[in-house]
Amino acid sequence: MHWTYTRILPQNQPPMPLRQLLTAWLLPSHLVHDLRLNRRVLVNNQYRSMNQLVRGGETIQLTFIPADFKEPFPDVDPDSAATVSVLYETADLLIINKTRGSKTHPNQPGERGTTLNHVAAYLGANQPGPYILSRLDQETTGALMMTKTPAVVPIMVRNIAEKRVQRTYLAWVTGTLTGSGIFDAPIGRDPQDKRKRQVNGDHAQPAVTHYTVVRYQPGATLVQLWLETGRTHQLRVHLAAAGHPLIGDPLYGVPSQSRLRLHCWRLAFPQPFTLDEPETVVTAPVPADFDMF
Repeated sequence: MHWTYTRILPQNQPPMPLRQLLTAWLLPSHLVHDLRLNRRVLVNNQYRSMNQLVRGGETIQLTFIPADFKEPFPDVDPDSAATVSVLYETADLLIINKTRGSKTHPNQPGERGTTLNHVAAYLGANQPGPYILSRLDQETTGALMMTKTPAVVPIMVRNIAEKRVQRTYLAWVTGTLTGSGIFDAPIGRDPQDKRKRQVNGDHAQPAVTHYTVVRYQPGATLVQLWLETGRTHQLRVHLAAAGHPLIGDPLYGVPSQSRLRLHCWRLAFPQPFTLDEPETVVTAPVPADFDMF
């Protein structure tokens, strides 16, 4: 098995060495090395050394093989694809609308019933993926991104780490939150409860959440949230610490019969193997009962 990518460089792209292009495409240095050593990168169907220039209009072809990757084939058992709702799909990327109550991925060998199991069934036996890029808590709904090949994983992971992938959430919180602002308290583990995180907890790491109020219901505020970092339970911890826990949050809120009102509404991201192109924006429809509590 192998994965081949063919890209025609935009006519207006400035000339640059081939190595610089591959680096700008966010390919890790070990992959660039493997492509060069085995002559699996071609320009206009011919080998070209890494120091030679490539220009707008030229065709770049990259071929990856399983040996290029530490884990080329995820060990995920396929399950029913009935719950898979696709929001966006290309040969490389897949974004689905995750359902409430579904875990993102298995935690044990042979575990089934998670979103990743369902997507494996959707892709079929001839696809090596899916490869998870982001995670949502079990009760959180909305846009969940993964890739269909291992070659795209390091590129998109780098995009996420360097904040070129923007995740915007909608959430109902208790009380009346006003205006817009930033929560930037560091988040670490809760020493009293291994399931939880807390502001300034053990081994706290920087965490930044942006918020903007959208509208109100009696005793509740709908907010739009943008994650600048991706700590475990970040939104839930920051809002609870501000005195406005998410409605229906069983860990950080008040006891309630309502489900968690948190939805990953929008993903904005660059396409792999491109430079300076407009970002792609994908939105996930809000659940019909999101405003009912």
